[in-house]
Amino acid sequence: MADMDDSAAHPYDKLEPGVILDAVDAAGFACDGTMLALNSYENRVYQVGQDTGEPLVVKFYRPQRWSDEAILEEHRFSKELADQEIPVVAPLEDASGTSLFRYHDFRLAVFPRRGGRGPNLEDPDTRLWIGRFIGRIHAWGSTGPFEHRVSLTPQRLGHDSLRWLADNNFIPAELEIAWTTLVADVMQQVDTIWNGLPQIHTIRTHGDCHPGNILWTDEGPHFVDFDDTVMAPAVQDLWMLLSGERDEMQLQLADYMEGYQQFHDFDPLELNLIEALRTIRMINYSAWLARRWQDPAFPMNFPWFNTTRYWEDQILALREQLAAMQEAPLRLY
Repeated sequence: MADMDDSAAHPYDKLEPGVILDAVDAAGFACDGTMLALNSYENRVYQVGQDTGEPLVVKFYRPQRWSDEAILEEHRFSKELADQEIPVVAPLEDASGTSLFRYHDFRLAVFPRRGGRGPNLEDPDTRLWIGRFIGRIHAWGSTGPFEHRVSLTPQRLGHDSLRWLADNNFIPAELEIAWTTLVADVMQQVDTIWNGLPQIHTIRTHGDCHPGNILWTDEGPHFVDFDDTVMAPAVQDLWMLLSGERDEMQLQLADYMEGYQQFHDFDPLELNLIEALRTIRMINYSAWLARRWQDPAFPMNFPWFNTTRYWEDQILALREQLAAMQEAPLRLY
């Protein structure tokens, strides 16, 4: 997840259908008037038909979240990867090379529509194929740093998220002692793991490389939604593709690595970070929901959040993560 801002209570109140279509027209893409809202909460994303040609996908960025420089850096990275013939969906540009457009209070980008289905991660050949492309993404990502994007750190995703939850009174009073004690132990373990490595080398990564951001066709995978692209250790783009029991994840990792290492080296010490990364993602997810709770889309789509049951489940899950972080890491071979 990326940095989050809670200053805009209802950032999309003015984003009505007419505004959406006018914004796309103003960006230089002639609409035919058809529009379909797509599944997105952080930003607002729509499929919009054109007078001629295939429909487009239009993303309206959440106000006050990213700077223009950070968004443009995301766009450049996606385009560079596409220029390397890596299958990513990069934003379209107008004749002047502009990819970030403005309309009233909104910033938007326009993408070609690329369909596909979820990858079959049970198939070793699929894992090998995905591993090769992630290796290629990282080979290019390692050629230089971001200047305007954030870095993935335990401070930003873990400590800062916990502080925000506490300061804004999201933890139920009856669970506050149990929660506070547990997360102190959890973050101490995260910090121990993170600081225990002699060096953590960060590169430009996708940042949110879960299976939902990989679409599959008969020609293979393509990677979408670089909205959370970030400087991070390479394992950030791999651990979310692992699931199941330890033996299953070990087998999956071997397949991804067989493809990955054809294009990019991997430091096996980064495997120590997997459960720490999973832990701070869980914490950050709770803070993301809390920070967005004034956006009407969130109570509507996440009605189970901010209930006592939710926080009880989070306490249980973080206890399991504390135990997982104390186990031996997966092996590269």
